[in-house]
Amino acid sequence: MESVKDLIVDVNSAEVSIALMENHRLIELNKESSHGHSFSVGDVYLGRVKKILPALNAAFVDIGDEKEAFVHYLDLGLNFRAFDEFVRKLNPNVAPKELFSSIKIGPVLEKEGRIENVLSPGQMLVVQIVKEPISTKGSRLSAEISLAGRNIVLLPFAEKVSVSQKISSKEEKRRLESLVKNILPKNYGAIIRTAAEGKNAAVLDAELMALIEKWEGAWKKLSKSKSVQLLFTEYSKTTTILRDLLNDSFSNIYVNDESVYEETKRYISLISPEQEKIVRLYKDSTPIFDHFEVTRQIKSSFGKVVPIKQGAYLVIEHTEALHVIDVNSGTRSKNKEQEQNTYDVNCYAAEEIARQLRLRDMGGIVIVDFIDMESNEHRNALFKHMQELMQSDRAKHNVLPLTKFGLMQITRQRVRPATEINTTEVCPVCHGTGKITSSVVIDEAIERRLAYYVAEKNIRSFILKVSPILGAYLSKGMFSSILGKWKTKYKCKIKLVEITDFTVLQNEFYTEKGDRLDS
Repeated sequence: MESVKDLIVDVNSAEVSIALMENHRLIELNKESSHGHSFSVGDVYLGRVKKILPALNAAFVDIGDEKEAFVHYLDLGLNFRAFDEFVRKLNPNVAPKELFSSIKIGPVLEKEGRIENVLSPGQMLVVQIVKEPISTKGSRLSAEISLAGRNIVLLPFAEKVSVSQKISSKEEKRRLESLVKNILPKNYGAIIRTAAEGKNAAVLDAELMALIEKWEGAWKKLSKSKSVQLLFTEYSKTTTILRDLLNDSFSNIYVNDESVYEETKRYISLISPEQEKIVRLYKDSTPIFDHFEVTRQIKSSFGKVVPIKQGAYLVIEHTEALHVIDVNSGTRSKNKEQEQNTYDVNCYAAEEIARQLRLRDMGGIVIVDFIDMESNEHRNALFKHMQELMQSDRAKHNVLPLTKFGLMQITRQRVRPATEINTTEVCPVCHGTGKITSSVVIDEAIERRLAYYVAEKNIRSFILKVSPILGAYLSKGMFSSILGKWKTKYKCKIKLVEITDFTVLQNEFYTEKGDRLDS
């Protein structure tokens, strides 16, 4: 049975959160800030060379981040000289399109060359982030710029058009190659992605024009000012995820914000017009992540201890150098079937580990301590199972067989820091002290505020939101309840609303229109 994939996009004032659900289970979580700009993979900058490092055959580049970015000689790209000439010659007095197409591509940079012969301190160069700043390290850069679309990757200052090896039909390869070659202006190359298979000329033409427009849109900034600056970003995270993930198995994309909904629809109509109808605007008053049970899954999935089936659980620890995952069996029966039980638990754990790697975007070295198994056959079967589970992971990875101690090493491409969400909360009643106000005097504290609002603010109608336990305490007794006494004493209306999320003694006053009174 084919899995159902939903993308849930939650837009609020601080950030955009994107959850990928597979059969209603959270598989990936991405967040991007709505304010300011963070240094993200795919962003293109005009940077300034700060320092040459001959011993490493590399250079530090200032791109406006407090941590200096790093570019290796081999990441300058074969046609770096063409990019360099373009940056140097571009100014407000020249026609950029004519300049771009007139630049001669080649000769290519030699593989054995030295960085000090190509770059010098103070030199300006166009660079793209290929790895985000992690811990103490700055961004990793490439000077070979590429603009990725859903079907095509555009390569400025390249002459070749190459086609994905995964397209098996030779006729289709030829059709795509000649089609793209005919559309491409001078001094542009392209890589045709697997998704382009079977796509008509109009779709590919529209996408290519959009990518060229994006690259040429940066020329104005570049000609005006030769200072360190962001030239353009990749698409927003939403559209980047769509570009990489969108396929026929996607069933729904839910967005709770009109402008992001329009942007997503527009993007899909460009890359895959027949799927435009799967984008839906979510208008319900319940928060979108609550409605699709994303919040609950985040809280249960990002803790240090992650439960799996049959009482077993994982313990996940992060260090600077690596991630360690320990598999614990919980209750394990002591009988002849122990070996089979252990294998089953390890298989369940492997499924959850593959999900956790994607969910937290854990990179670098991951060491998994599975429960020991005697059988060599079981160890090999678990290794194969883990490899299969990791196939759907888009990050480059490598799974090594289990050692005799039951340890498995997984390396996974790290292009951004691992996602960490603190799933514990400081108690809002005791503020972490472990002590709370005596419940005997809570009604006095609430009454004091009520008296103040009636006398000083002249408010006569309230909504009082409380926890179910406090609600039961205040409304206990048909005629002699505390709430009834307050209504009579202060000649006011009080509507009691019980909120299940509230802590034991939490309470909040609102006007009858729903405006909060407590500051």
